[in-house]
Amino acid sequence: MAKKIFIGLGVFLGILALFAIFVAMQPDEVTVERSTTVAAPPQVVFDQVNNFHKWQAWSPWAKLDPAAKNTFEGPDSGEGARFSWAGNDQVGEGRMAIAESQSPEHIKIDLEFIKPFPAKNVTLFKFTPEGDGTKVTWNMSGTNNFVGKAICLFMNMDTMVGGDFEKGLAEAEANGAPSAESKPADAAAPPAEPSTEPAASRAPATEPGAPTEPSTEPANP
Repeated sequence: MAKKIFIGLGVFLGILALFAIFVAMQPDEVTVERSTTVAAPPQVVFDQVNNFHKWQAWSPWAKLDPAAKNTFEGPDSGEGARFSWAGNDQVGEGRMAIAESQSPEHIKIDLEFIKPFPAKNVTLFKFTPEGDGTKVTWNMSGTNNFVGKAICLFMNMDTMVGGDFEKGLAEAEANGAPSAESKPADAAAPPAEPSTEPAASRAPATEPGAPTEPSTEPANP
C-alpha cells in the first residue's frame, strides 16, 4: 500500500512539475488593444479620458457595480490625477494614475489591480484625427508573473479584457458627438435687408386728403 502511495505521489509531483514548466514557458508580455472612430474632435474625446470623474459616462466597468467605492485624489484631470475603486467580484479592486497627458494626442495611465489577483499594467489611449471624427486606440500592456501566466491558460485575456474595451469604445462612439449648442432665446434678430422697392411705389404714411396735425416745433429763424 505504501509503495502505491509513493508511486502515486511521484506521478502527481511529476505532473505538477511539467505543468509548472509549461506555465513558465508562456509569454512574459500581455497586450490587449482595440480601436474605434468617435464622431467628435480629438480634444473633446481627449477631455473625456483625461478626467477620471467623467469615466462613469462611458467606462465598461462603471455599470457592473454602481455601488462600488470610488476615490479621487490629486488634480481633477491630467498628470497626477488618481482614481481607486473597490467593488464586487466583477470589478475587483485597484487603482490608476495618469502618468502622461499630451493634449490632444495621448494619455498614459499606470494601472494596478489588487483583487481578484495582483497585476501591474500600462494603459495608453491615442487620439488620431480621422475625417470629421477621432480614431481612439485603447491599449493595455504588462508583464505576466507566474500566477498571471497560469491564469492566462484558463482565461483568454484578449477576449475578456478586449471585450470590455469594445463595450467602452462603443459607448464612447454612441455618445461621442458633442451636443449642438442651442441658440440663446434673447439673441438679436438679424437686421432687415434694405428695401429695393422704388420710393414712389411705397404706400404713403397717410391717406391722400387726410388732414395733417399742425407742427408744434418753432419755425427756423
